[in-house]
Amino acid sequence: MRNLLILGGGYGGLRVIQKLLSSSGMHDTSITLIEKEPYHSLKTEFYALAAGTVADKHLRMSFPNDVRLELKFETVSEIVLEENLVKLADGEDLSYDDLVIGLGCEDRYHNVPGAPEHTLSIQSMRKARKTYEALQSVKANGTVAIVGGGLSGVELASELRESRPDLKVMLFDRGKNILSMFPPKLYNYVTNWLVDNGVEIVSEANITKVEEHILYNHDEPVSADAIIWTAGIQANHLVRSLDVEKDGMGRVVVTKHHQAPGYDNVFVVGDCAKLDHAPSAQLAEAQAEQIAMLLEKKWAGEEFPDEMPKIKLKGVLGSLGKKHGFGLMGEKPLTGRVPRVLKSGVLWMYKYHSGS
Repeated sequence: MRNLLILGGGYGGLRVIQKLLSSSGMHDTSITLIEKEPYHSLKTEFYALAAGTVADKHLRMSFPNDVRLELKFETVSEIVLEENLVKLADGEDLSYDDLVIGLGCEDRYHNVPGAPEHTLSIQSMRKARKTYEALQSVKANGTVAIVGGGLSGVELASELRESRPDLKVMLFDRGKNILSMFPPKLYNYVTNWLVDNGVEIVSEANITKVEEHILYNHDEPVSADAIIWTAGIQANHLVRSLDVEKDGMGRVVVTKHHQAPGYDNVFVVGDCAKLDHAPSAQLAEAQAEQIAMLLEKKWAGEEFPDEMPKIKLKGVLGSLGKKHGFGLMGEKPLTGRVPRVLKSGVLWMYKYHSGS
């Protein structure tokens, strides 16, 4: 029996499992998934969990129930590539024939003193729950500071504005414009929506230090009852410690076949892999489908294709509360109700038709 070990049950890891279980090439192969939580989480919606507008049970999905899949709900403590070995926090060592690393990302604090200790996060379900509890305990008319004006920061700010209209919400961003990766039509629309709805945007911010309930912007103190960090990500710490080529965010510079350099039985998916697109759930799933195809070829003794199909993404959708949204479908910017409805539809399809 061949053993495929998959680390992480996020968007990439789950899609590899779904594709392989539905394929005809799964003879004499078992899959073992190592995931610290007993469910798959809809990470793109953690901002709503933190803001208190969605219960966490709506953001959980069960893993497939299949005799060929073994689930181990445990934390990975070390990956030893040269020995084909993964060590778990409970002391168990697991060997593998093939490995898929999909451990996701962590917050990147850019060496800002006090940021890891004194800010809240939405990078994991547990952290988003903790952020929800902290936000619920903020007194009436309190102040919440969000650091980072990318997609996560904007969605959190808008959702919090609807959930707790009494709060003063401040959004700090390093750039001249929030959502700088989008075209002007989109970031101007979102900026206007936030300003019209009472979110204070602090542009060209430079957070130099964080203390408990105090954020220093250009060394000037700003008091806040809660500070949430959405200002950048990096690969999981276990991936950052691997002795392979990595980029500045600690992601593995994978081969064209999504392999870790020098290890043709190790595939890296999602936020742990350096790819041509910005990290996203959609990208992790598209990459995972290619990895599943490559594993099938490998197990059948077939050659890998010289050129891999180019990964094409459908677009990006973001929400501004429950009724408005924004997005890019191909090159076409969308604003208003349509992208919000589309986003809800995409989420529904994912939850109820995933794996089809």
